[in-house]
Amino acid sequence: MTVPPSLRRRARLTAAGAIDRAWRWAQGVAAIGPDDPRAGRYGAFGDGTCISFPPGAVFGEGLIRIGAGTLIGPHVSLAVGMFPGEPLQVPSGVVVRIGDRCMIGRGSSIIARCGIDIGDDVTTAPNVYITDHNHTYGDLSIPIGRQWPTEEAVRIGSGCWLGTNVVILPGADIGRHVTVAAGSVVRGDVPDYSVIAGAPARVVRRYVDGAGWEPPLRREVTTPAWWIDP
Repeated sequence: MTVPPSLRRRARLTAAGAIDRAWRWAQGVAAIGPDDPRAGRYGAFGDGTCISFPPGAVFGEGLIRIGAGTLIGPHVSLAVGMFPGEPLQVPSGVVVRIGDRCMIGRGSSIIARCGIDIGDDVTTAPNVYITDHNHTYGDLSIPIGRQWPTEEAVRIGSGCWLGTNVVILPGADIGRHVTVAAGSVVRGDVPDYSVIAGAPARVVRRYVDGAGWEPPLRREVTTPAWWIDP
């Protein structure tokens, strides 16, 4: 028996609507909030914080501390170690710290072995990658992917903004109120109140006490008070 095209279309639209409603329902009920038992897996999980559904790869939660009022978008990977259960020496009891009122964009990854510290009020666009370790390549007798990684702690100061597809490499120490342009690859020290761009990233604008922004801003924007403190 041949099903008429109009009936097939009606069935497809009905199924699509049901799937969409089920997915939206799952996004709401499967998100993790402070009162969710899954939040207890984390070293700390602040009031008003939410981890969106679906998550990315997540393990080592006991070594991750998240502050209050932070939103972590869907498909974000939060991982401590190169694989679940990797034996790590962590005297402090924390490897990843995400501060208060942060926003971590969808599809981002925060992958740590020794230490990633993200300050308060840090916002990332989608698909940002932050890591404190990477494969070495010095031994020519071993494929790079099988060489043991080198590691160095990462710090991102409070009030920073990281654009889409930014990569933060081991040892990066980013100051306060820094803008990182989309697609930048960051390593080393970055001064407070600066704008950086490129691969590797370089300072392209910086605020200087007594002189203002150098070079000057092309356009100044006033942020409404209701947006700063709703």
